[in-house]
Amino acid sequence: MNIVCIGGGPAGLYFGLLMKRRDPAHRVVVIERNRPYDTFGWGVVFSDATMGNLVTADAESAEQINAAFNHWDDIDIHFKGRTLRSSGHGFIGIGRKKLLNILQARCEALGVELVFENEVSHDQAIARQYDADLVIASDGLNSRIRTRYQDTFHPDIDVRKCRFVWLGTHQRFDAFTFAFEQTEHGWFQAHAYQFDDDTSTFIVEAPEEVWKKAGLDEMSQEEGIAYCERLFAKYLGGHKLLNNAKHLRGSAIWIRFPRVICNTWVHWNQLDGKSVPVVLMGDAAHTAHFSIGSGTKLALEDAIQLADCFREFGTDDLPHALRKYEEIRSVEVLKIQNAARNSTEWFESVERYAAFEPEQFAYSLLTRSQRISHENLRLRDKQYVEAYEDWLARRAGVERRPSQQVIPPMFTPFQARGVQLKNRIVMSPMAMYSARDGVPGEFHLVHLGSRALGGAGMVVAEMTCVSPDARITPGCPGLWNDEQTAAWRRIVEFVHANSEARIAMQIGHAGRKGSTRLAWEGIDQPLATGNWPLISASPLPYIEGVSQTPRAMDEADMARVKDDFVAAARRAHEAGFDWLELHCAHGYLLSSFISPLTNHRTDAYGGSLENRLRYPLEVFHAVRAVWPDDKPMSVRISAHDWVEGGITADDAVAIARAFKAAGADLIDCSSGQVSKAEKPVYGRMFQTPFADRVRNEAHIPTIAVGAIFEADHVNSIIASGRADLCALARPHLADPFWTLHEAAKIGYKEIAWPNQYVAGKRQLETNLERAAQYAQQIGK
Repeated sequence: MNIVCIGGGPAGLYFGLLMKRRDPAHRVVVIERNRPYDTFGWGVVFSDATMGNLVTADAESAEQINAAFNHWDDIDIHFKGRTLRSSGHGFIGIGRKKLLNILQARCEALGVELVFENEVSHDQAIARQYDADLVIASDGLNSRIRTRYQDTFHPDIDVRKCRFVWLGTHQRFDAFTFAFEQTEHGWFQAHAYQFDDDTSTFIVEAPEEVWKKAGLDEMSQEEGIAYCERLFAKYLGGHKLLNNAKHLRGSAIWIRFPRVICNTWVHWNQLDGKSVPVVLMGDAAHTAHFSIGSGTKLALEDAIQLADCFREFGTDDLPHALRKYEEIRSVEVLKIQNAARNSTEWFESVERYAAFEPEQFAYSLLTRSQRISHENLRLRDKQYVEAYEDWLARRAGVERRPSQQVIPPMFTPFQARGVQLKNRIVMSPMAMYSARDGVPGEFHLVHLGSRALGGAGMVVAEMTCVSPDARITPGCPGLWNDEQTAAWRRIVEFVHANSEARIAMQIGHAGRKGSTRLAWEGIDQPLATGNWPLISASPLPYIEGVSQTPRAMDEADMARVKDDFVAAARRAHEAGFDWLELHCAHGYLLSSFISPLTNHRTDAYGGSLENRLRYPLEVFHAVRAVWPDDKPMSVRISAHDWVEGGITADDAVAIARAFKAAGADLIDCSSGQVSKAEKPVYGRMFQTPFADRVRNEAHIPTIAVGAIFEADHVNSIIASGRADLCALARPHLADPFWTLHEAAKIGYKEIAWPNQYVAGKRQLETNLERAAQYAQQIGK
């Protein structure tokens, strides 16, 4: 093939040398706008794993790169006058110029044609000039080719919130260093790492509003760099900060990171009767934030993958090779970009975590991307993790004895008012649709009782309705009469008598989502017969043309429903529940007041968020007044509606603050189910960021929910301070003993099993011992 790479960065150079190495008959031309052996930038970072990929792809260049690398395993975090170190991370730093020079020399040795000082203004003209069969668009972040064919590539560019500047210094760092300094304007942070014998990269970053308040937007280059030298003097050891972008004017050296995603990566041109593909590679196709150090890694791995696809399909089958390249790399890049997004948002939100003690701040930073979990961090640095686990346990009031195992975060106790949970695991409320006339029966006893025996710190009953017309379906449980109260008391007494678990009652009103069939008979579909009238904040059906249209509540309705909630709370206490949760989520009655999607009122209960919260807060105040002071009360909210114009995470923080002021002890952070137009973004732990924001911005304990299904997830969430409890639904449906089994998986043996199982275990051990003795007697 005749191959033209437009752009002589890592992607274009590496792809060129790989293709030429695999078949010298290829003609490969790399066109670069800069002069030979000239580049800008400081150091780039790889992981040990990336280096392994380079060795496999081209051992010769990898050997030269490896010889030029500065390697370190440690990360130092400087925060509030403390330095915390974690080891085992395996990073490699190399100067960008050195890396490109190695790749350029390797290209020349293999016969790749390097054309310098050529600014490509039109890719089709270049393709014709070299009779190209394949054009690689490796022309970087500001790719002209991506822009020219944007109707094909559909680029999505999100410019992030922080300003940052790439600088260098002759100060040497023996660890990858994060330094945080608080100013009167806000927090600044530095990312520093050594990449050769006497030079380090030193990136300074701050949220744009902090950067502007500090006046950096109006400073010259020299003034801005001097400001950074003063701010981070204690880390620079008397060395200056160096700038190699002197061609830029004033504060233009400070940029905002653009996250680039492209929907497709291949465009086909018809040139003189020949189909010629234009293929995006490297920053032209995607970017990932520097805080996970992966931009160059992604570019090199793009090149490796495309070369591998040509080896698999041959150069005569371009469509299949390119389709495979796009399929594989788009998924791999998405994984990195998701991690990079988490990391980016963490650095944009340092103020959110500034109240953390240094120990938790450092752990939060190390696990910010969610690529490094609790157990992954343990593999890297067991000593660090165990010391941190001990610190967390002491904060929870538990002092480990010398003979005792280190206590994982999920098994530390949690105190709320007069109630202590033995661990951080909650069985989430799940609608079972198995009550008769609102009365819970044997099913509920087994369902809740078995999960309590299974090791959870607390089990929560499904949403229990405060009146007959508050039910979602005829199968939903209630708490409006003595028979129901007695049935619930039987379940509570079983849990208390046979386990150390606590049990919570969640009370709610279905509102416009009521009077529907059992889930397996047609979820959200109206009853075939016997429908009851519905009420809501506004007369809006849940499903247009299908659901019953509710009546907008008037003052009399509000007074009656509030009294129903109060009566249910009194009955919950009478039944012996340890904890009460008010359901204000998922589009049910109280939620319908909160969301602007479902509240179109023009009176004092509509309009602003403050007004929309008025009725739910009135109900909360009334319920809290009759719920005992020594028992906790939580509120479940939909922290995001996943619909344009609906509740957002910013609103969730404001909602949480309002309930906190009213006396709530925790906020249970769910999302969605308010509108059928929702478009959630799913993924593991996908709702945890809401719990994180509410906890650390509204400063109230939270419960995280949503796609949490491993002990490692829970430990990571609790240890990083993203939530105080984790509620699991489906995992508990699949395995009532989820908590005990997960304890076994991570090797934690000191969890307390229920007495009945301990007795059974002892009997089993006795029987096994007797069997062994008998086998020995008979010579077996």
